[in-house]
Amino acid sequence: MSRASVVVALVIATSAGSSLAEDAHTDAAAQYMIEQSRAWAEQACGGKWVISGLLADDFRGTSPKGVRYGKPAGEPVHDPATRWSKDCSLDEAEVKFFGSSIAVVYGAESKTAVLEDGKQERRCLVWTDTWSLRDGKWQIIAVQDNRIECPAESGASPGE
Repeated sequence: MSRASVVVALVIATSAGSSLAEDAHTDAAAQYMIEQSRAWAEQACGGKWVISGLLADDFRGTSPKGVRYGKPAGEPVHDPATRWSKDCSLDEAEVKFFGSSIAVVYGAESKTAVLEDGKQERRCLVWTDTWSLRDGKWQIIAVQDNRIECPAESGASPGE
């Protein structure tokens, strides 16, 4: 094997190893984002408050009603009379990376809300969360939520 062939083989092997390391890094980051998206969805059912640690200080969100909001100042005070939703579920989440420091999570979630009159209503959201890697930590910098009609079939994905 010529010296040039050895160099080419080493470059290819190094690139493949680098690519595998990058894939493992993005796979771990994607899994983290999906787990945190699930935890955020479960907050509506009385789950652990997680968004303070997920949202960047300069975060901006848009609610399903079009209202813009920033990062909450802190964890809300628990009110024992709170009517928590039930059956909170992260129904779908897909992560797409745009370079090494930006990712977008496209997701859908659902829950059953307990209304003031005691009746229950199934609610579904589709959303887009933008994440940024800052100082070695993935944080959400922007979200867009959209309430949709819930799929008729329990197993159907939103938008089908």
